Amino acid sequence: MSRPTTYHPPYAPSPYSYTPNPTLSSPISLDEEIKLSLTSQQRELNESLAEIFSIIVTLDYVEKAFVKDVIAQEEYTVTCSRLLGQYKTILKNESVREAFGDLERFKREFDISYPSATSRLLTGLPATYEHPTGGPSSSANPNSTSTPHYPSHPPTTHPSARLAAEATQHFITFLDALRLNYNAKDQLHPLLSDVITAVSNVTSADFEGRASIVNWLIRLNRMGAGDEVSEQERRQMVWDIEEAYAGFIKTLE
Repeated sequence: MSRPTTYHPPYAPSPYSYTPNPTLSSPISLDEEIKLSLTSQQRELNESLAEIFSIIVTLDYVEKAFVKDVIAQEEYTVTCSRLLGQYKTILKNESVREAFGDLERFKREFDISYPSATSRLLTGLPATYEHPTGGPSSSANPNSTSTPHYPSHPPTTHPSARLAAEATQHFITFLDALRLNYNAKDQLHPLLSDVITAVSNVTSADFEGRASIVNWLIRLNRMGAGDEVSEQERRQMVWDIEEAYAGFIKTLE
């Protein structure tokens, strides 16, 4: 008795077994280029957000390289300062700032983490400024996007009179701004950044009050562009920076 024949359909449809359905066809041509931006403004915005994304990724690698001692202290300070400066410069654009929102929202939207870069961006300072090392000072500016110039002569234990005078001037300028009732973040943060930069140009050693400068910089950096310090905070800042100035002067003796 013969067995019934089992039908096995072909692995792939043959030209005769498939009938195209016009209602299921896509109106988009596969040969047509899909544009992510329809206007020049949208293109510039997307490019700016892409730059921020790349800065976060790069900064995270730089932080890890510094922790592992793969990158020299001076090179780290220059690179980190440049990346922080570029990040702040891009976010000065109002449309970019609105699309960016804040760092945590941006990270959620693009599903990224990068904790080392996040910590550094919230601090707003290179680790060499935040934690004094006592080694040779660096001339990097955390608000600058240009490459700092290093002197060709080796660092000495005696601070330069010119650099010490510049640091003193920045201290006085910041204290005068506080006494003139400057209280907005966008007024105070650049001036205090100049103070820590000038101080770091003179000495990388710790001194009484230096931590207060860093702490106030971090607090200002985490504020919104239009936020203001209270009257009590302003008076406390005057006290802390005057104490830091006295501690800095002692290092010059």
